Amino acid sequence: MRMSARQNVPAVGVGLLGLGVVGSAVAKAVLSQDESKQREIPLALVCAVVRDLHKKRSIDLDQSILSDDPQAVIGNTSVGIVVELMGGEYPAFDYIASSLEAGKHVVTANKEVMCKRGDELLRIAVDNNVELQYEASVGGGIPIIGPLTNDLAANRIQSIRAIINGTTNFMLTKMAHEAADFDAVLAEAQSLGYAEADPTADVDGFDPMYKLSVLTRLAYHTEMPIDGIHREGIRDIHVKDFRYASELGYTIKLLAAAQTHGESGLLARVHPALIPLEVPMAAVNGVLNAVEVEGDLVGSLWFQGPGAGAEPTASAVVGDILKITESSGNNSYRSAAFASFKISSMDDHVCQYYMRLTASDQPGVLANVARVLGDAGISISAVLQKDTDIEKTQADLVIMTHPAREANMQTAVSLIRKLETVIRMDNLIRVENYTGRLQKRTLL
Repeated sequence: MRMSARQNVPAVGVGLLGLGVVGSAVAKAVLSQDESKQREIPLALVCAVVRDLHKKRSIDLDQSILSDDPQAVIGNTSVGIVVELMGGEYPAFDYIASSLEAGKHVVTANKEVMCKRGDELLRIAVDNNVELQYEASVGGGIPIIGPLTNDLAANRIQSIRAIINGTTNFMLTKMAHEAADFDAVLAEAQSLGYAEADPTADVDGFDPMYKLSVLTRLAYHTEMPIDGIHREGIRDIHVKDFRYASELGYTIKLLAAAQTHGESGLLARVHPALIPLEVPMAAVNGVLNAVEVEGDLVGSLWFQGPGAGAEPTASAVVGDILKITESSGNNSYRSAAFASFKISSMDDHVCQYYMRLTASDQPGVLANVARVLGDAGISISAVLQKDTDIEKTQADLVIMTHPAREANMQTAVSLIRKLETVIRMDNLIRVENYTGRLQKRTLL
């Protein structure tokens, strides 16, 4: 019955903008979907746009479907679904917008364009009665865009916590478990293809910032401009920070988080954080990603899986393609009416802090630091004092505070740097607060 029905249904033409590592995996998946003949609506790979027509590729395609002209896809009447896998804001935005305006559905894995221009593109899709799907733009193969848009629509989302950059999670895992330094793990990540030659987007937190902007728009139905997201990377994290954090019962992750804070509004932030060893987020290692969503009705949901890589990303992309073929024109990722959220300042964030500084190994150092913290209304929760790895006349002083306001902490840090007994302020890392940290979570 399925095969006979399928024979009477014309294939949906797919055009690819980009045929790199992910694009090749998507092409293979589209071809395998067509060959399997298990879908009532077949797919056909019509055209793939590439920069270099003569480049050797991991997939053997008929040369007749390759082109270096984007109009071969955008203006092709046989293409019903355009898949954009080029990355970056430009020219991807122009190609996506032109495809939508031409009446074609679009699937993209582009977190930057969806962060910066997503609302505009979604409006163009609505105006032209076509779909724009972007599940692969956040979390790779992890299904998170769809659940936020559809399955959790009845919930008021209270918080999102996520590890959504596989490169930095791989690096931090290596530093934690193998005591390898930053430069060594970065070089290894680059050699394995996890990090680009220019790793700025990953190690300085831009990639998770783009992804968090997309998640925040969906979860809170509000625009979250990137200049409203506090961003820090991992360049200042040292192997000894993992050693001291472990003694205190924590590990370190690059966390992307968004939370509502009552009247103060919505705060979005990307920064390294101390995570309690007993919570699930602490055990997300290697290139895995995880997203924890707290809803007022459903409670805490946990999504974990491969956040990057050709096959996981292709899984999400082809899933969106199939969703379009089966949705009968229902644009399931259209944003709901936007709410007006005040963007909260990072200055108002309240948490514990981990502070590591190099100090002269002499009496009175801790008292001087404690006095500055006390004047700022900050009390000390725990202290570690260790001989430094090099100078015996110096000591590593690690201080864990009680919860304090960010603005107060930054003021105190600026004064501590000026103390004569403080040689260097090495690091300041926020401690993520987990209320009821051992509560049961639903795993998806």
